[in-house]
Amino acid sequence: MKKYLIAIFIPIILLTTSVSANDFKNAVDAYGRKDYKVAFSTFKYLAEQGNMHSQYILGSMYLDGQGVAQNYKEAVKWYRLSAEQGEAEAQHSLGLSYSLGRGVPLDYKEAVRWYRMSATKGSARAQSNLGAMYVVGKGVALDYVEAHKWFNIAGANGLDEGRKFRDKIEKRMTHEQIDKAQRLAKEWMIEHEK
Repeated sequence: MKKYLIAIFIPIILLTTSVSANDFKNAVDAYGRKDYKVAFSTFKYLAEQGNMHSQYILGSMYLDGQGVAQNYKEAVKWYRLSAEQGEAEAQHSLGLSYSLGRGVPLDYKEAVRWYRMSATKGSARAQSNLGAMYVVGKGVALDYVEAHKWFNIAGANGLDEGRKFRDKIEKRMTHEQIDKAQRLAKEWMIEHEK
């Protein structure tokens, strides 16, 4: 999964930043070869230059201990720098860190805040995690209609688990609630069309 995420950043880097595209490509190539020390070193250099995509990847390398000792606090530091620049997957990862209390104190409201930012940018994983927060009432009031809405949106964005969770939650809902959730999901998707 991480290889896929890194691969999708190559064209984005080429189009949106002034960092050396060659350096980024070399870091991705090293990562693909599992030469994590070289990848880490290059991503760190680019991250220190302010490149949000490299900051996100660096955070993930700290999280997984790839090329560096595993360090959740450092992962959060780099996720935050990237997330504050608007990188959706970093926002999702920061939300996940808060929802698990990994590298930061456990804080469901803060998790929901970051999930929501990422979900609004189209992250299906964040949309599904936001739905999960509504199912259990952590950081938000328990609300099956909102949960269904977010699972439905995640599923529409290609996340199978979103569809599975949506179908599972429907068993706890009335027909009226399901209709309302479907209407809200449709309205949200129309409003957030790209």
